[in-house]
Amino acid sequence: QVQLVESGGGLVQAGGSLRLSCAASGLTFSSYAMGWFRQAPGKEREFVFAISGSGGNTRYADSVKGRFTISRDNAKNTVYLQMNSLKPEDTAVYYCASGRWFASVAARYDYWGQGTQVTVSS
Repeated sequence: QVQLVESGGGLVQAGGSLRLSCAASGLTFSSYAMGWFRQAPGKEREFVFAISGSGGNTRYADSVKGRFTISRDNAKNTVYLQMNSLKPEDTAVYYCASGRWFASVAARYDYWGQGTQVTVSS
């Protein structure tokens, strides 16, 4: 049974930083691309960042360019999202997902975590 568990969310002031973690179990972690998505109230879920199984390829949304970075530790079955220079518009529930395909489309991902809330105050 595949499980993805996010952690690291919270309340932060604009300009601050947070690091989200997503611990995976029940899958051969290095064989799966990992993605981060977010969903703000009243909005559709949107792509944030993705990383290939080896970690050699990444893809990001324009809205987080230069502020967020993604990394993974295949020995720990964990993917991270480092978020710097946070803005109020980054407020959302952040989800990690795993899939066989390295993609920015949610439908390409097979497994999802429960989400972690990130709130950025102005």
